[in-house]
Parts: sequence; C-alpha cells; structure tokens
Amino acid sequence: MHIVVLSGPEVAEEFKQKFPEGNKEISFSFLHHHNQQGEQLRPTDIIFDFLLHRQPKRLSHYAPEQVVFCNAATVQLAALVKEAELEEPCTLIGMNGLPTLLNRPVLEVSLLKPEHEEKLKYICAALGTEYLLVDDRVGMVTPRMICMIINEACFTLQEETASIADINQGMKLGTNYPKGPFEWANEMGIANVYEVLQAVYEDTKDDRYKICPLLRTKYLKGEQF
Repeated sequence: MHIVVLSGPEVAEEFKQKFPEGNKEISFSFLHHHNQQGEQLRPTDIIFDFLLHRQPKRLSHYAPEQVVFCNAATVQLAALVKEAELEEPCTLIGMNGLPTLLNRPVLEVSLLKPEHEEKLKYICAALGTEYLLVDDRVGMVTPRMICMIINEACFTLQEETASIADINQGMKLGTNYPKGPFEWANEMGIANVYEVLQAVYEDTKDDRYKICPLLRTKYLKGEQF
C-alpha cells in the first residue's frame, strides 16, 4: 500500500508521529503543493490531502477509484463535491486534520457515503489506528467544541475577568483538559480557530460560535496569545 500525503511541513511532521513508517507493507510520499501532483498521484490508491478544503475544484483531479482523506474541520464533504461539480467523485473521507488534533489514538472521520466505511475500516486497520465516525457536518465534533471553548475564553479575557494564565490553569485543573484554551489556540493556530468558528457560525447561525472581537483582532494581526 502506497500513500501520498499532501500537506504543509508542520502537518506532515504530525502525520509522521501519528503514522510512523514502521510497516514494510506501507510506504509514504510527502508533497507540499497541489502543483506537485501530476503523475505522482495517478498510480496512488490512497491520498491524505490536507489542502483540498482550500481548493475544492482540485477534487476533480482524483479518479473515482481513489480514496482521498481531506481535512474536513471547516467544510462539509457534500459541499466540496457540489462545488467541484462532480457526479462521480472519489471515495471521499473527511478527517479532523487540525494541528494537535490529528496525532491522537482515535482518528475523527466523516463519510460522504455510508457504504465507504468498509474501505475506511480496512485502511485504518492497516495504519494501526482506531477511528470515530461522526456526521458530515462543518466543524465535525472536536474542532467545533474546542474552538467554541477558545472563543468563550477570549470573551472572558476581553472583559478582563481573568488573565490568560489564570484561564489556562483553570481549564486544565477544572476540566482535566491537556491544554488551556489559549495554549491550544496558539498550537492549533489562531487562523485555524478563526476559520472553524466562522464556518460553523455560517452553517448554524448559532450565537455560541459568533467570533469574539479579541480573537478576530488576533487573527487579523497574525498574533498569538
């Protein structure tokens, strides 16, 4: 089994931690730009494309018989296929591919079609990972929950109710989370947090996901907490 991973360098490193190259029956190739695809993807059965959600039209480059995992934290698979205007897309599987959330014991995934679960089960078994199947919805489950917590923490900080250090410590001690909300935001990437919240709010119009002005400012300035 040969797998092509299309991602930025940081995500590639986390992918290697999640799926170390110890299995002689599986080999990996890593590409960092969509324009590197060409002949390198055509003979490949399985692709992990962490860039597809930003360029959905490129879904048409994949053949129906190929299995493509894409980062679905900010998109719905059905919407990707509709935007690409495809009648017969590849076997498309969504995954929670956000930084810090990929390298976990359980891979969070969604399916375009329920009948694709057998392929998913086979691939995950070969890669040595368990998986958790969630609905094909914007934000999936974990990204939606963590980003909402980060957003609420931003409102608390903006109102000067508590400091960054106090909020981080309170979250870790009170909920046993491995990271405080601002630690998580910095490691996940402020832009990723912003994009998840924006996508979920557009999908639901739920005020819980309306982006805090402080978070928006950090995103626009490219700053961390």
